[in-house]
Amino acid sequence: MLPARNQEAMAAAASGTYSYCSRPRALPARRRYREEEPVRYANLMYDRRVVRGNTYALHALPWVGSPDPLEIQRQREAHRKALARKRAKEQHQSRTPEPVEGRKHVDVQTELYLEELGDRIIEVDVECQTDAFLDRPPTPLFIPAKTGRDVATQIEEGELFDFDIEVKPMLEVLIGKIIEQALLEVMEEEELANLRAHQYAYEELRNAELAEVQRLEEQERRHREEKERRKNQQSQLLQKQKETSEKIAARAFAQRYLADLIPSVFSSLRDSGYFYDPVERGLYYFSFFFTGSIVQCSLYIYF
Repeated sequence: MLPARNQEAMAAAASGTYSYCSRPRALPARRRYREEEPVRYANLMYDRRVVRGNTYALHALPWVGSPDPLEIQRQREAHRKALARKRAKEQHQSRTPEPVEGRKHVDVQTELYLEELGDRIIEVDVECQTDAFLDRPPTPLFIPAKTGRDVATQIEEGELFDFDIEVKPMLEVLIGKIIEQALLEVMEEEELANLRAHQYAYEELRNAELAEVQRLEEQERRHREEKERRKNQQSQLLQKQKETSEKIAARAFAQRYLADLIPSVFSSLRDSGYFYDPVERGLYYFSFFFTGSIVQCSLYIYF
């Protein structure tokens, strides 16, 4: 026999209603807010989110770590539908078989009304005479309509303006400005002349000072060169004196050293036999040769 729980499930499936396979239970207590994930530091050189190189043909990567399965399923469905539509369109489209050898396909009009096909369209020139146009007259000037009422007044000579009286202030101002400008120009010229005189005096003084400075610099240069030359001469003189004293000391030492060397060398050579009396040496060799001959003869006689 099947368990009671399985029997209830099978009965619910047969009746078409939904029921739980296990008894409902209360969910455990959960935190209201999710825990903060620890920050993971990584190397930017190996991060896929960092763009490198040319970005024109770069595909944008998703921000999430793993792709959404619903989005992947939706993309697959769309791709499958596109392929199905393409296959249905290819099946419904009639295909013309390849032409046999020696023939070729030609485009034929299948419309209700035929149209003549040609490479060049026939053109016809048509002329038409029109009436002559008259020139438009110039636009008249706009004159506004007159409004109000005209009123006249009689003015006698000398009532409004007297030239001799009105011109005096203007002439005084003009003459004063001219005189002031002339005085300013004269003062400016005198100041410029004084500046030029001061400038000429300053240039002469400066040239004299520069000449004196050049003379002192040249004198200092000659003194410095003379000092260096004297120092070089003194150093060369001291060097020569030192070399001369060293040569004299070496010569004296050599003479003292060789004074006893020559007799000792001759005595050692004489003791070694390099210096000998020829007569004595001849007698020595003769006696040695004579003694050897006697001994050899005696040996021959003995044997």
